[in-house]
Amino acid sequence: MNQATIQATEASLAQWREQEKKALELSKIVGDLSFDRSIDLILFRRDLHDVRPSELLQYHSFAINYTDKQIDVELTLQIAAEIQQLQDLGPSRIDIGKLATEWLEAGQPVMGTFIAGRLAEGRKSGEHESSRDVVLYGFGRIGRLVARRLVATTGRGEQLRLKAIVLRPGMKDRTEELYKRMSLLESDSIHGNFRGTIRVIPEESVVEINGNRVHMIFASDPSEIDYTSYGIQNALLIDNTGMWDTKEKLSAHLRPGISQVILTAPGKDIPNIVVGVNQDIVNTETDKIFCAASCTTNAIVPIIHVMDKTYGIEKGHIETVHAYTSDQNLLDNFHRKPRRGRGAPINMVITSTGAASAVAKVLPQLKGKLTGNAVRVPVPNVSLAILNLSLGRITNTEEILESLRKAAYYGELAEQLQYSTSNEYVSSNAIGSTVASVLDAPSTILSNDGRTVTLYAWYDNEYGYTCQVVRLAKYVAKVRRFTYY
Repeated sequence: MNQATIQATEASLAQWREQEKKALELSKIVGDLSFDRSIDLILFRRDLHDVRPSELLQYHSFAINYTDKQIDVELTLQIAAEIQQLQDLGPSRIDIGKLATEWLEAGQPVMGTFIAGRLAEGRKSGEHESSRDVVLYGFGRIGRLVARRLVATTGRGEQLRLKAIVLRPGMKDRTEELYKRMSLLESDSIHGNFRGTIRVIPEESVVEINGNRVHMIFASDPSEIDYTSYGIQNALLIDNTGMWDTKEKLSAHLRPGISQVILTAPGKDIPNIVVGVNQDIVNTETDKIFCAASCTTNAIVPIIHVMDKTYGIEKGHIETVHAYTSDQNLLDNFHRKPRRGRGAPINMVITSTGAASAVAKVLPQLKGKLTGNAVRVPVPNVSLAILNLSLGRITNTEEILESLRKAAYYGELAEQLQYSTSNEYVSSNAIGSTVASVLDAPSTILSNDGRTVTLYAWYDNEYGYTCQVVRLAKYVAKVRRFTYY
């Protein structure tokens, strides 16, 4: 190895070390803002809190999906430092990637003045969110992920605070059951280990999760519980069981201490809400029962909304290639629904889906225009929606992708859509994504006449959906903060 090669190698490593040091500085500011002032910094929709320095640097390389500007850690560190200086900025959620892009596009003016101007709305409001108690009814796949998400975003204790988890007894020994339940929260085969500490206090039937003191309530029916006896008041209950799907049945949860209920499944006589699209139809002052729709509905509605608003949709078909679920059998066994009795890990299973009809519940103008079906496949998480849409006017691939890219970057769908330009994206890439769906831009196909488009969207049907549930919870509980996306 010649001297020039050795010097280049050392220089590259030294540069990387400096980049990691700056990432550590950025992490310190991110943590201080979150814990001390309830200001969360994100980078093109990716949470920056509790992220390793090398991951932070990787996040910066992701910026190419959103902007043609060079967004590096030196720039975002400067912006974060300027935000930290804004002492009158209230609780907020701010995309420093967007701020960096806008600052560069503006010709790099005085940064402090520029940042203060862009965040003026958050500075003058001066409104601090109040906290709301949350109760989880059911602690399966979604329930445990909601718990993780709530604890991860607790910050200094504002917004949503997990106060209780209701369990249907599964064992005679309640202490042993508590430990077993917490072991499932602590270690997840798909989403990895819980980042933090969990302490079980069996004599009080309480667990402490990263300092959050949570009552573990064993009950077979909602009517058995008086939540005020646990110090819970005006709480939002999130039903993760799917056992009750009508307003009348879910009203059983409106016990002392509970004022609102969210269902994490499609509802029959309840408006299906996809945050970012139709949350405005609910009245948070008078409505008590809300529905977060299904994972697939949340994944496809934002894209369909953009396409219908921009081009008009005349008709379409939605095919979901869906991960298997616990409703299916591990091995061949009886199941009341067609085909689902065959072993999920070794079969592709054609099955029905209510996603197409559910779209019409969110976007009524599309009633009768869409059909849908699903294929359950042998993967435990992450699904793929294939949308074949006939459009109301002629267009081209570039225009379609630009409209979806803008939707993922600006406006009310910034948290719902992610735009991927990678030719190597596969299902496991979407595990842990906080968005409702990830548009696979390179896979887009447009017919020769420019009227029929096929779009592919990946979605973490567990965690991505969970994040949508939590967004709905914050909306109906009215603990919303100033956002800059």
